[in-house]
Amino acid sequence: MTLNLHPMVNVAIKAARTAGNIINRAALDIESVRVSQKKANDFVTEVDHAAEQAIIETLLTAYPGHGIWAEESGKEHGAKDSEFVWIIDPLDGTTNFIHGLPVYCVSIALAVKGKIEQAVVYDPTRNDLFTATKGRGAYLNDRRIRVSKRTQLSEALISTGFPFRQGDNFNQYLQMMGDVMQRTAGLRRPGSAALDLAYVAAGYTEGFFELGLQPWDVAAGSLLVTEAGGLVGNFTGEAEFLEQNEILAGSPRVYGQMVNILGKYSKFAPAGEKAALRQAAAAQSDAAVEDSGSVGDALL
Repeated sequence: MTLNLHPMVNVAIKAARTAGNIINRAALDIESVRVSQKKANDFVTEVDHAAEQAIIETLLTAYPGHGIWAEESGKEHGAKDSEFVWIIDPLDGTTNFIHGLPVYCVSIALAVKGKIEQAVVYDPTRNDLFTATKGRGAYLNDRRIRVSKRTQLSEALISTGFPFRQGDNFNQYLQMMGDVMQRTAGLRRPGSAALDLAYVAAGYTEGFFELGLQPWDVAAGSLLVTEAGGLVGNFTGEAEFLEQNEILAGSPRVYGQMVNILGKYSKFAPAGEKAALRQAAAAQSDAAVEDSGSVGDALL
């Protein structure tokens, strides 16, 4: 089957495969890759920079009037006032990459007037190419993909990302994960948000949620999900998620059930729900202190 892909998707595919070749060559000798740390537990390599440069050059050669919004160079390149903006993560899953764990990808999306219209997610380790054009469906290689048909949360496999940044609310994340784990068939943390979203689109998992992600992490993957028949939003179910630092995606029925679980953890939740959550957390903390005191007494 030969797909009739949108011309802009074809250019993005060329850019993604060029970046993928750079990544694959570097993966042959991981020990020689220079790594630096942007923040605690947030790494960047010379491969990220080289892949990003190759992507930008390919895109701007084809579309010199377009804007660029990339993870490593920001909005330094491209037109500053274009309605067409390419959103790029040259290597999503850098921490996996530098450890030799083959779960990472290239993510490229095109936003037109702020709305994502084209998407490419490329996994160079498996040569898996996910593509989508708004209104034309989502594909893995030459095959049309759809979100999972499972409707019960108890049968659903959910992916997420664990907090790792300074300032992340670890206790809240533990509560969230506890709520999800008790109600689903399993919770996974692969380590690449763009691939997590692509896997929801392909029906490999039923849902995905995470806090603290940036637009380049989720732009391409979010279009894959919606074009595969899924839903994407913030934890309260609102669709304007791209720059809100919280994302929930899933097949429609599972998405609705996840909103019921995660909505109270959203920064956009009603004040009453957030107050109740704080009270519950405080009660759990007090109970934990009492339990530790009881254990201490028993040991004396």
